[in-house]
Order: sequence, then structure tokens, then C-alpha cells
Amino acid sequence: MDARPASPSFWRDPALPFIELRSIEDGRQVCYGRHSHAFFSIGAITSGQSTYSNRDVDCQVSQGTVVLMNPGDVHACNPIDGQPWSYLMCYVDPQWLGELQHARGLADAPGFQRFACIASDDAELYQGLLALRRTLLDPLTGNADKHAETSAFFNLALERLVLEGDPEAGLNPRLEMAAELIQQHCGEPLRLDTLCAAAQLSPSQLIRGFKQRYGLTPHAYLLNRRIQFAHARLKSGAALAEVAQEAGFADQAHFQRTFKQLLAATPGQYRG
Repeated sequence: MDARPASPSFWRDPALPFIELRSIEDGRQVCYGRHSHAFFSIGAITSGQSTYSNRDVDCQVSQGTVVLMNPGDVHACNPIDGQPWSYLMCYVDPQWLGELQHARGLADAPGFQRFACIASDDAELYQGLLALRRTLLDPLTGNADKHAETSAFFNLALERLVLEGDPEAGLNPRLEMAAELIQQHCGEPLRLDTLCAAAQLSPSQLIRGFKQRYGLTPHAYLLNRRIQFAHARLKSGAALAEVAQEAGFADQAHFQRTFKQLLAATPGQYRG
């Protein structure tokens, strides 16, 4: 039997701007390029199995697995030889989650602290994520109750999952300068020699350093940042042509292609 077209389903609500949902019921045709997000992601494999890559770790995940991606983690999750699978993903503002970590005494300041694991088979956490989706999608549930249920689920996650140590440890300030330049000017043409000058590194040093630190070449990092920017602008309701230009793409076709390659959805599907 041929796989049905993969149509992602998105949920977001201006009353709860710190959380967003995405789900796929038939993921046989859903393929992601390696990418990262500025937000924290936690998801559940709701049926079947797939391959999951996060930085330098590759594993197989199946129904009941909860997967996690810290902000900036380069990752991908793709089907196995056309086998059916489905999933739910929850995208969370790291500042909101960092404030929750701080309120629980898990961090000295409200800033987000990374989670140590990339996957969990905790059954209560899995069922809790499914229950949170039902609550958020329920039109009869008020925003105050949805907010309370979201906080309750992430408090459970903070009880069950271990946080990493100092997130600033081991960072290379030269690479951070180049990455910051990309973050601030992603919509502009940025040449490799411009990044090298900012980082005071040779091209080979910069490329090798980016692959080790971010899991991407500088060019791939720039494209990923452009798609993150476009994602945020589309979420605010901006027009597709306007977003493509602001994000630095020469034409809409290139924008559409790159967006779908990294996020497994077209800009129009996401914008709704």
C-alpha cells in the first residue's frame, strides 16, 4: 500500500505563546535534514519506529519513546525503510522553561539549563505528554487550565529528567563570535572570509570548529538560522514573499525548498 501524503498538523494559541505543537499521523514520507531550533523540543513517538539523530548520537526510537532536543542541538528524525510511524512534538520557549527550572531551585538564575538525555522510555512522561496534547487541543478547556496543565507536565519532566552542568563550559569565544555574527545578520549575504575575520580563524579552523561545536558547517548553520528566523516570522503571520526576502533567500523557490528540507513542512503548511 502506498504511503498517504504526510500532512503535518500544527497548533498554537496567542494566549499561550510559549508553547506550540506539531503532529504527523503517517510519517513514512517525512524526511528531515539535520537542523536545530532556538527553542526546546520534547516529543513522543506515538506509533511505529524511526531513526533519531542528535549531534553525534544515532539511535532507533519506537512507540512510547520520549525524545528531547535542547536549543541548538543539531538533530533529525526519519522513517526506517518506509515503515509507518507517527509522532507528536512540543516546542517550548526556553526562557519560560528556564524560569520554571529556577522556581524549582534547579538553576541559580532564570536562564534555561540543558537536559542531559536525548531520549527517555519513562511511561509516565510519555502518557503525560499525550495528555497535555489532549488538553491543549480541547476547545472546551480554558487558557488558565491549559497553562496549569503545561506547567504540571514540565514540572514532571524536571522531576524525571537530569539537567546538564554549566552550559558555558568549554565554549570557544572565537566560534561564538562568528555564530553571533550569523545570528545578527542571517538575512544578509555572509561570506566565509567575513566569518573568518570575525573569529580570527582560518577557513579550515572555522569549518572544523563549527562541525565540532554545532554539528554543521558555517554555511549550513547560516541556512538553519535563516529558517529559524523565517519560522518565527511566519508564526507572527507575515506574508511568505516578505519572509523569504527578509530571511536572505534569492527567491521563494529556494526558500520553500530549504524550509521543507529542514522542517519537513512547507512554509504555507506551517503558516496555515
